[in-house]
This record gives sequence, C-alpha cells and structure tokens, in this order.
Amino acid sequence: MTAPEARFWRGRRVLLTGHTGFKGAWLALWLRELGAEVTGYALAPRERTNLWTLLGAPIASVIADVRDPARLSEALRAAEPQVVIHMAAQALVRESYRDPIDTFGTNVMGTANLLQACRALPSLECAVVVTSDKVYENHGEGRPFAEDDRLGGHDPYSNSKACAELVTQSFRDSFFGAGPAIATARAGNVIGGGDWADDRLIPDCVRALGAGAPVTLRYPDAVRPWQHVLEPLAGYLTLARALIETPDAAPRAVNFGPDPGSFRSVRELVEGFSAAFGGRPGWVADAAEHPGEARALTLSSALAARALRWRPRLDLQESIDWTAAWYRAHAAGENMRQFTARQIAEYGMRVGEAA
Repeated sequence: MTAPEARFWRGRRVLLTGHTGFKGAWLALWLRELGAEVTGYALAPRERTNLWTLLGAPIASVIADVRDPARLSEALRAAEPQVVIHMAAQALVRESYRDPIDTFGTNVMGTANLLQACRALPSLECAVVVTSDKVYENHGEGRPFAEDDRLGGHDPYSNSKACAELVTQSFRDSFFGAGPAIATARAGNVIGGGDWADDRLIPDCVRALGAGAPVTLRYPDAVRPWQHVLEPLAGYLTLARALIETPDAAPRAVNFGPDPGSFRSVRELVEGFSAAFGGRPGWVADAAEHPGEARALTLSSALAARALRWRPRLDLQESIDWTAAWYRAHAAGENMRQFTARQIAEYGMRVGEAA
C-alpha cells in the first residue's frame, strides 16, 4: 500500500476473523507487513495443505468458533481492537446445500455474535463485515448489481450472506448510531495462490494439472467477476480507513469487483490458468445433476471508485499469471511466506504509483 496507508495501519490493533482461510491468511500477512497488531479468530484450517500454515502463522491466533458467543466476546475483550474485519464464514455454495443449518449458523448467527461482542468494546473505531457478491436477488438478467439492488439469494449460502447484511444493518441502526462506523463489503469471485479448498475452481485446476487429467466443470459457461485476492482485500483496508477518517462520507455497503473485462466464463478461466501454469489438461462438463447456481453474476464498483477512490489494479490475465506463478513457486519448494509477501509488496507499489 502507499506510505499513508502504512502510517495508518502501523501499530493499530485489528481483530480479524477467518484468518486461517484463504482470503484471511492473505489479509493477515498483509496487515502484519503494514505493521498492524493483529489477532485472528477462526477455526483450524480444514485442509492439510493450507496457506495459513505455509505462511508460518504470522499473527496471534485464537482457534475457536464464531458460533460460540462467550469465547468470541472473551477474545475481543482481550485483543481490545480498534478495527474489526469479519471474514469468518461457511463460504461454499455446494456445502450450503449439504449442511444449510451450519451455513446459516455460521454466516448469520456468527455475524450477530460478533456485532453483539463489538458493542462492549470501548476501543472500537470501525468494523467491516465481509459478505459476498451473491447477496443480490439474481434473476439472471446479466446486468451488474449495484449496492441499492434488492437483496436475496436462492441457495443457502447466498441467502445466509444476504441475511448477514440485514443483521449488520439492524445492529448498526439499533446500537451503533453514534459510532463506531459499521459497514459491509461485497466482493466477487477471487483467485490467487494458496487456495486448496474443495469445490473451488483454481484448486480443482491445480489438482487436475498435477494429475494430468481434465477439470470437471459443473457450469462451464457460467459468467463470474473474477479478480485477484489482493483486489478486494485492498478494498476492505481502504473502507476501514475511510470509516475512521471520514465516517460521514464513507459508504455503509460497497461492492469491490473487477473491471468488466474480467467478467468471463468458468471455462475461459480454466483455459487461461492452464496455459499460464504450463499444462493443458482441458476440461469436461459434469453430466450429473447439481444444485442450481446463477449462470451470470457481475458487479458494479462505481460506488467504490467514487467514494473510496478504489479501483482494480490487475487485469484478468495478470491475475491469472500471478496465481499460476504462486503455485509454480510452491511446487518448486520456494519459501511461500517470502513469495507471498513479495506479491503483496508489488501490488502495493501499483497502488502507490496510481494514487
């Protein structure tokens, strides 16, 4: 990030939920590189190979469940955060069909538990609740969604994230009217190194490329707003700073999506990543029946550009290239904490050059 960003975050106390996940581990390292004092709160990583472990656990960590209000409140009191960034979630659509109760419990009640605990924090200056681009009621028209579009969601994951938006709004209006500022952030589909989750596209590609087998795709022609993981994370950091420095002007719900040129189909992303990684296993359509998913989903980030001066710094090809380079470095046995920090630093330079 730019020098002003580094000065803002240096020494600032941050509580980050979901820090052991893919996006959370990237943000944990980034905040550490910026000099923040970060405490993470999350479940242990699900995958044996995971980014959090590869990064060497760069921040203080509490392994616990957001559905445990007493433990969560205890952790927040101990950390005395000035900033809370809530990323802990059940984040997979297909898993939400398999276990909707767990999905709603984590995504809705976990958010409510967090915000309730925040009410008792005299040190708190702002909170950012991360939801999803899937919070919108999507009838498949293909137009980019803006922040004032109707919330909805057919599948349990999407619906639970829309519910988390409503929970956040209710707590903000009922209990945080005089501050601190509370906002939600909605981001598109992210790619980047260090993701090994099941039922996610890039990890599926990496496993297929390693096995020399084609990738099986449920909806190869579905269009999504692909972006590198650092893009929305930069948005979350920018939003948190705005909520503290200019609370009256900062938005309370904001999209962080890629440029329209990065709205591509699933098969196009697979083909591009395979070429960048150095292999061409191809893909095959999965003929089995699957739970429904939106065939087209795109976002408008006009508000983020206007209110926060945020915009994407990587086009889709660069996002693919950075992701493929990360997995190639991992396969070659490089130090992945150092490699990840270098990508963060390079991204920060781009932000600074364009500021």
